[in-house]
Amino acid sequence: MKGAKQTTLREHIAVSGIGVHSGAPVTLTLYPADDDAGIIFQRVNAEGTIEREIRADVRAVTATEFATVLGDAQGPLCSTAEHLLAALRGLNVDNVVVEMDGPEVPIMDGSAAPFIDAIDQAGLTDRAQPRRYIEVLKPVRVVRGNSLGELRPYEHGFRVEAEIDFDHPLIGHQALALDVEPDSFRREIARARTFGFMKDVSSLWSAGYALGASFENTLVVTEDRVLNPDGLRYPDEFVRHKVLDAIGDLALAGQPLLAAYRTVRGGHKLNHAVLSALMADTSAWRVVEFAEAPRRARSRVNIGAGVAVPAYGPERS
Repeated sequence: MKGAKQTTLREHIAVSGIGVHSGAPVTLTLYPADDDAGIIFQRVNAEGTIEREIRADVRAVTATEFATVLGDAQGPLCSTAEHLLAALRGLNVDNVVVEMDGPEVPIMDGSAAPFIDAIDQAGLTDRAQPRRYIEVLKPVRVVRGNSLGELRPYEHGFRVEAEIDFDHPLIGHQALALDVEPDSFRREIARARTFGFMKDVSSLWSAGYALGASFENTLVVTEDRVLNPDGLRYPDEFVRHKVLDAIGDLALAGQPLLAAYRTVRGGHKLNHAVLSALMADTSAWRVVEFAEAPRRARSRVNIGAGVAVPAYGPERS
């Protein structure tokens, strides 16, 4: 974090697959982008002409049922963006253009790992401008029924604390707390796959969801077992995937968060509600840069040794 510069890709890279909900084939190409560009999604037609463009931002969220959908007044532009967004934020990629020739980010294997591989293949390079962070100054909480989501100040960087509680013998109560850094994201989160229950398949198909789901891209659970031949990648893969989704959804802040995020029995809808509540409260955050500071003792949970310098912030009354 100390003196960190913005980053982008060294070169472009493409991946292809199908959408987990649409079942439609799509090619996704990641391109380098300029300083302060952020994450830009572009839809292109069969001739490669850009038809629409939108910046990844919480205000661009148009739906949160089973996936995070980005769009504008013309309608949805990009569905199921969360795994790609998690990979970009998890590896500290600040600026990138995401070009898609279909309506949905390809699900790949159901995790962020294939996007990590693509980013690694392209490589990263520092840009000239310093990275800016959104520093949370006071707690912001949203409660919906028995679900809770809260962002609170956290001096060590970005942390996710997730709990899930399913009435299912293979899942039950699971909890995980993690300071999100590139190394910890790769090791602990990136390979966790999206999951679903076999009993819900018919209703999902009838509603137009999960048309591209398969054992190759979804962890499928019956009443008493996991159907995937390779089994679980982590003993608690379910809560780890919830952490992955939260990282992706909160990437829509537009800049890395300096905060701890707690989610209890949450999902895309709750993640979006908490981030929206944060951005709406102009006294709850500010944008900062980090200047050089004396070196501190290294700690596994301390991801930086910088001094926050206000760069700009919301207008306050």
